[in-house]
Amino acid sequence: MSPIEPEGVRGQSTTRRWRNVRLRTLLIWLAVVPTVAMGTQVTVTAERLLEQSARLRADVEAAERVGAPLYTLLVDMQEERTATAALWAATDGAEAELRIRRAATDTAAAEFRRLADDPSRSFTEVTRQLDRLPAYRQRADTRSGAADSTLAYYSDVIGKVIQVYQQEFSHAEDAELAQASRPVVSMLQATEMVAREDTVLALAGPSGELSFVGYDQFVSSLGAQRYLHEALIVPHLTERDERFYERVVGSEDWQVKTRIENAVLSGHKDTVAGIKVPAEVGGWKSAHANFSVQMTTLNIDLARSVLARGEAKAAELQAEVAWLIAGSGGGLLAVVVVVVFTTRSVLRRLRELHERTVTVAEETLPDVVARLERGQTVDPGALPSVSGDRDEVGRISDAFARAVSVSVDGHRRLAAERHGFGLFASGIASRTGNLVSRQLSLTEDLQDTFGHDEALLAQLMRSDQLTVGMRRQIENLLILAGGEVPDPHTEPMRVADLLREAAAEVEDFRRIERQALDETSVEPSVISQISHLLAELLDNATRFSPPKSKVVIRAELVADGLTVEIEDRGPRVSPERYEEMNGRLHQAPPYSVLAQNAHRLGLFVVGHLADQLGATVTLRRSVYGGTCAVVVLPAGLLLPSEEETPREPARREPALPAPAAGPAAAAPVPAPSGPGPAAAEQPGRETEPGRETEPGQEPESAPEPEPESAPEPVAHTSAGLPSRRTKTPRPAAAVVPAARPAPAAGPTRPALPERVPQTHIADQLRAPRVPETRVPQDTATPEEVADAWADYEQGTQTVEEELRRDQP
Repeated sequence: MSPIEPEGVRGQSTTRRWRNVRLRTLLIWLAVVPTVAMGTQVTVTAERLLEQSARLRADVEAAERVGAPLYTLLVDMQEERTATAALWAATDGAEAELRIRRAATDTAAAEFRRLADDPSRSFTEVTRQLDRLPAYRQRADTRSGAADSTLAYYSDVIGKVIQVYQQEFSHAEDAELAQASRPVVSMLQATEMVAREDTVLALAGPSGELSFVGYDQFVSSLGAQRYLHEALIVPHLTERDERFYERVVGSEDWQVKTRIENAVLSGHKDTVAGIKVPAEVGGWKSAHANFSVQMTTLNIDLARSVLARGEAKAAELQAEVAWLIAGSGGGLLAVVVVVVFTTRSVLRRLRELHERTVTVAEETLPDVVARLERGQTVDPGALPSVSGDRDEVGRISDAFARAVSVSVDGHRRLAAERHGFGLFASGIASRTGNLVSRQLSLTEDLQDTFGHDEALLAQLMRSDQLTVGMRRQIENLLILAGGEVPDPHTEPMRVADLLREAAAEVEDFRRIERQALDETSVEPSVISQISHLLAELLDNATRFSPPKSKVVIRAELVADGLTVEIEDRGPRVSPERYEEMNGRLHQAPPYSVLAQNAHRLGLFVVGHLADQLGATVTLRRSVYGGTCAVVVLPAGLLLPSEEETPREPARREPALPAPAAGPAAAAPVPAPSGPGPAAAEQPGRETEPGRETEPGQEPESAPEPEPESAPEPVAHTSAGLPSRRTKTPRPAAAVVPAARPAPAAGPTRPALPERVPQTHIADQLRAPRVPETRVPQDTATPEEVADAWADYEQGTQTVEEELRRDQP
């Protein structure tokens, strides 16, 4: 670990990696690890058993190949040792007998050397001892040295042979084979003890005298062979071998052997040179020749029995390996099948749980929340329920069902609180709207009473506009609370009148330039909503554009209905900002978003109204660098006018300048009886309220005053909010005059420009040249231009400051 690395980082990263491992991988590892461990154990066990079987087969093969020559060598060495002892005792015929035994020993030794070619086994020790045989034979022939040392050499070689049997063919790693091979080794050792007794008695010779050393060897060999027979041979013989052994022991020759041994032990006589054996030892040679053959047969049978058991054991080990592999393979296959089935079952249940969870999270829960927000009831069966399963996946599903239930309960409480807040806001708006309606009625009464005072009339109109703005803000609150815009209209309204009514709702209405169609009207049930929507967009355009700039609103028929464009000359807005504002227009925000944008609720109100009308509102960059709001009203909200006139190009209606107060006006304008500028307009004229005649011009002839009518009661909406529009709008047909009146004698509004023929063709093709129209020179003074530019900069700075406050 690095010295600057904090402790625990590596452990945390390891834990995090383990947590990120897929469940499928963990289940596979859960199956792979035991399978690999089991397979490894089976492989190790099979290899060990196969190795043991191969070793047994190798021992059996070596015993069959080397065991017989080795046993023959052992018997021939015993016979040669006895003949050497007889030669040393000067027994008659000993030399001829010794030559025969030596020839047999040489033959057996040569056969053993030829077959014992495996250097990894213990045969090499016997071969090395056999290499010393010629030297001891020479010592026997010349009788050099002591007889005991020469005979001890033969005993050593025979002991090595018995040791080879004990090491190579005892099968110590297998208890059963070791138990079976124990009588064979013990029988060889007992035969060697009897052969040593025969050698000692042959060394006594014709005189029948033994040295004290020879007698001790006889006694030791006798005691050893009897112990071996009683303790290590008879208890371990099989039933068949035991019966054969009893026949050998019960034979006459074995009885003669036993009597001679007892006679030597009890009937010997001590002399000065040694021990005098009794005369009964003369029958030892013939008896030994007979029972030794029977003992050799028993030894061979025992050895063959051990070899057969070894072969059977090797075959049994191979069969055990086969069964082990087959059983382990079947077990591994069963484990794999169970793991695959379990993994697929668990993953299937988890996948179904994931799909149900995703469905609830993406479809069911949003639908339930939307229904709760709309105040509708929710079917409990549509939500996940607690099943009470006790397994892990079932508990997870129940936990998710409880979480969904808690979430739905929370949304139900929030929806109830929102509905209650909407009712509370509607009540506040209703009570405040009553006060605003009374304020508007009072303002109208003051206009009617003091309309002769131009300065007071201008202030009253200013108060009227501020009150109208207050009413629009109250309607905004009602819309956001889920209410409806009050709509007292009962007759369709022309689009031009609708635009005029919307412009009248804006405080700075004089900067608005309208372009509209006259042959299209709007359904009476949506007039107030459309007017409010357009008023919000116009108010936003006038506030976020320079004070001296124009805001143009135009309406045109399109394939999808009616499009209304509101274009200003405000500051540039980034594409990201347009995307954010259009998002407010196309989706109703939650109360948390409304609270964060409490000072900018106009776009949210427009979005609510557009959703109710089925209209689309989009903000984009204008060609003049400002913002253009495009409203598309569906065709289902439009109606043709009752008295259609020939379609003319849209008229540009100039905005009105500020009202002139003072003696410059020729006559005061009558007090308006309607709301704001829209009420100040006269039938058949496209003028704005407060418009004065230019200095030096005659005022237009005023129309005949209409008869006074009784004040109509204040109209209320379904939400209880009073409406300022107390008078029923005139039908669209009444706006179009039947005939244009003759112009007055005095100077009036300049006539509309007329199209001059041939002004669009080349100069060479024109008829008599039309005199050029001189462009009037701008009469504005430098001070006025500087003031206008200062107003523009001040307005721009104000807009930028508001945009900076809006950014998060």
